[in-house]
Amino acid sequence: MTKGTVFNIQRFSTEDGPGIRTTVFVKGCPLKCLWCHNPEGINPKPELMWYGVRCIAALDCIEVCPEGALDLTPNGMVIDRVKCTACGLCEKACPSAALEVIGKEYTAEEIFEEVAKDEAFYRNSGGGVTLGGGDPAINPEFTAEVLRLCKEAKIETAIDTTGVFNSSTYDKILPFVDLILLDLKQMDEELHKKMTGVNLKNILENAEKFGKGDIPIWVRTPIIPGMTDQEENIKRVAKFIADKMPAVERYELLAFNNLCTDKYKRLDLKFALEDTPLMEKETMERLADIASSEGVKDVRWSGATRLEDESE
Repeated sequence: MTKGTVFNIQRFSTEDGPGIRTTVFVKGCPLKCLWCHNPEGINPKPELMWYGVRCIAALDCIEVCPEGALDLTPNGMVIDRVKCTACGLCEKACPSAALEVIGKEYTAEEIFEEVAKDEAFYRNSGGGVTLGGGDPAINPEFTAEVLRLCKEAKIETAIDTTGVFNSSTYDKILPFVDLILLDLKQMDEELHKKMTGVNLKNILENAEKFGKGDIPIWVRTPIIPGMTDQEENIKRVAKFIADKMPAVERYELLAFNNLCTDKYKRLDLKFALEDTPLMEKETMERLADIASSEGVKDVRWSGATRLEDESE
């Protein structure tokens, strides 16, 4: 059986494609975006999270840990992430659900059985199933099999991908895809590499190939203060879409937020943008106008914003 590691199954999603959807988040991503809102999706392996607000200091977790990887201190739970194997024994032993293993292995059939439960919502809303992450293309066999099962059941499908993988990877997946969600973040090669850890070249090559195909595409740009919010960057993304991606049906600008800060802390990671302010509404509107002026159809923006005179 084809298996994959999934870190969330989100029902009644309205942001990952049309209609009401169920989004399956596949664990693992080759990008290391400084603003990543799903840091638990980067590492392809299961990871342990500790929720301090739930902890009642029962210490059952420490007693059952076979690796001696846990230590409850006055400053909170210390997890030795070199020793921890995310075996899940501490999760089961904790009486207050303060410990949770993020990422569990499923077969493609098990995932299909879960998402198929919401088929009535997809049918009545024009929705379907989206595989996101992380990046679902990190496990193309698993992703393709889940999507194939959905297609056989006449459930609409979408993938949310970085576009960074080679064409042979996407050739396995795209025959079962009805919609591609693709990020184009930063068109400057040097800045892209600095902010995401990967080169831009392969992403643009795939974007152009997708854009000239038969599958509809929604392109999205996360608008990050000081990183992707330059007017010139949005002009370049929009021009690329207008010139080379006729299959694009929508271009979305997604305003930065820092609601993921606690996730980083639970994984003992530092969120580089923790103190970064929200975007201004006027800036988002201006960037959307710039994209439209380059000939891109159906430009939208979304996300929380701050007032122009609001203190930073």
